[in-house]
Amino acid sequence: MSVLVYAEIAEGTLKNTSLEAIYYGSKVAEQTSQSLLVLAIGKAENTALEIAGNYGASKVLHANSSNLEVANIVAYSDVLTQAAEKFDSKIIITAKSSLADAVTARTAGALQAGVVGNVTELPDLSNGFTVTRSIFTGKAFAQTSINSDVKILGLKKNAISPEVSDVKATIESFNAEISEGAMNAKVVDTIKATGVVPLPEADLVVSGGRGLKGPEHWQPLLDLADALGASTACSKPVSDLDWRPHHEHVGQTGVKIAPNLYIACGISGAIQHLAGVNSSKVIVVINTDPEAPFFKAADYGIVGDAFEVLPKLTAAVKALN
Repeated sequence: MSVLVYAEIAEGTLKNTSLEAIYYGSKVAEQTSQSLLVLAIGKAENTALEIAGNYGASKVLHANSSNLEVANIVAYSDVLTQAAEKFDSKIIITAKSSLADAVTARTAGALQAGVVGNVTELPDLSNGFTVTRSIFTGKAFAQTSINSDVKILGLKKNAISPEVSDVKATIESFNAEISEGAMNAKVVDTIKATGVVPLPEADLVVSGGRGLKGPEHWQPLLDLADALGASTACSKPVSDLDWRPHHEHVGQTGVKIAPNLYIACGISGAIQHLAGVNSSKVIVVINTDPEAPFFKAADYGIVGDAFEVLPKLTAAVKALN
């Protein structure tokens, strides 16, 4: 038997969240005395996949054909299902994402597997198979037992801190039979949001609210984001007013993020906004109102005018580079 990690490829490289999942999978494999396999689907050079070894994988199965170059949920699910069956994988792990959720949902149906998402810790094997998962947009945790023969776990971003080595994984081609029906739907075009890094993947995010007073006043925030190499985001009112693109809206009804650093500028901190950002490792709040609710959730707070604070932060960041 083996523990199988489905690792996503983006722009020819393994996504950072998938590298976290590989490390998590290596620890689960140690717990259960099984081997670890990584399945990567899509176009990538072997040198880009070998990095999986840094995170505990000895072998990467690479499924790469012309009909797998673009993400196709049905085709990818076919590949994952066949890999799990071939290598007798009773535990399947992936980083939680919109693509992985859709792929593993179909795989779960094919394998009659139990699925748990937003997993934050290693399984408890003392009495069956129990995992801890984040619920209520990160406000609480649930202990969930999985009783099915095959188990699928979706790891929450930043749930663990991987230990990285200099070991390289070996790459092995994996040829799967793609069902004819899988190709009935085809992706004809992909329009990606512009930015340094897509928000769900970003480790650094600088975000603005109505306190910035209008789209014409956004440049100080953009300058700080550029100096940090961060992605930019905004509150819901800002996107509703078309000050910023709607794909930058973070919150309960927008994108939910978990960066290492989230800097909120001129955002009061309504509960709906906090629901989308409270998984951030460090939150810095800049606001002129010392009673702003966001300060209660912040790790660091600056009471001051963002238009005065942001240029000083940007200058300090540039001085360090």
